[in-house]
Amino acid sequence: MAEAADELSTPLGQTTVGRTRRFRLPFTAMQALAVLLGLVLVGFVGIALFNDNPLGGEPIARVTLRNPPPAADDDKHAPAAQAAAESAAKSAAKAPAAASDARTVTIIDGSSGKRQDVVIGAGDPADKADGDTPPLAMTGIDPRLLEKSRYGMIPVIADGLKPFTVYAAEADRAKAARMPVVAIVVAGLGVGAAKTTDAIMKLPPAVTLAFTPYGSDPGKLAERARTQRHEILLQIPMEPFDYPDNDPGPQTLLTTLSSEQNLDRFYWHLSRLQGYAGIANFMGGRFVAADPVMQPIVREAAKRGLSYFDDGSTPRSVAQTLSAGQALPFAKADFAIDAVPTSAEIDRALVKLETIAKERGTAVGVASALPVSIERLGAWLKTLDSKGIMLVPLTTAMLKSKSG
Repeated sequence: MAEAADELSTPLGQTTVGRTRRFRLPFTAMQALAVLLGLVLVGFVGIALFNDNPLGGEPIARVTLRNPPPAADDDKHAPAAQAAAESAAKSAAKAPAAASDARTVTIIDGSSGKRQDVVIGAGDPADKADGDTPPLAMTGIDPRLLEKSRYGMIPVIADGLKPFTVYAAEADRAKAARMPVVAIVVAGLGVGAAKTTDAIMKLPPAVTLAFTPYGSDPGKLAERARTQRHEILLQIPMEPFDYPDNDPGPQTLLTTLSSEQNLDRFYWHLSRLQGYAGIANFMGGRFVAADPVMQPIVREAAKRGLSYFDDGSTPRSVAQTLSAGQALPFAKADFAIDAVPTSAEIDRALVKLETIAKERGTAVGVASALPVSIERLGAWLKTLDSKGIMLVPLTTAMLKSKSG
């Protein structure tokens, strides 16, 4: 029909040259690409559904395990084995760090997908058993006053000795009984090595330092404090009024938990460091005001020969009443000297602390480890002798208040 149409439309007397018709595919390039991608996708789905490989192509290592030689051969090779063992022992003595060359290789069963970890280059099994034992106590810690718990070593009374008396800092208590005394507790240590080190090194040994159970290594910092002859306390995180918006940290003691659950958390905190003469609240406005949840904690602290320091942040705290019922050494801060962290306000608070000491015989202040607090405390403490006031560790203030 197309050719007939061309002939009819051709002018008379002229001839036309026939055009060759171009070949066209029955589909477009985009359609071909779509079909190709569809085939690839179907291929992947088929492999995933019907291929028997639970690891999905993960690399597999095959290790040949051989049975040990017969017992009869052991006698033949015994001298060689003994020599090899002696050589290995000598090598280990020369290079104790070689134990760190141990490697753990994961062997994967290609048919089942089961994984098995194999330690290569590890030491003798006896060495592994030794590695499971708890670490040794810190320097200056009496091992008799430690008891193993599920979390580590925690304080305990033994042979008539209490952590409160053994770990109390040295002081002239006879002199303290005859003159006004001031005790200073710097709290919140352990988190922040720089500020903790400043408090340890810049303040005199008679200043008591309170550590939180947090930080990368609170035990190491606490040990350093004791090396510098500071008396230390352990702060126990307790539920504040605005919890959980204001969260003290992991393992906080809560009013919503049972006594067993809170005691379990209490043991976790006790195991975080050693050598403390007592415990103190860390936050805890709601918890320390609730008699039912505080009773088991105070009772347990007394049972383990500790003391209790109340930072004075909660007027409704029941800690003093409960401590008296358990004959637990107790002290409460009169106020925080750096509630307003400026030099002028801190100096004003320290003058107020002097007045309380002269009126009552004993005054207790608490501070944080802010640089301005450390600086003003250090300057003020140097003036106490001239004012007839004695700086004493917290335990000495506790014993004086109890005897008074």
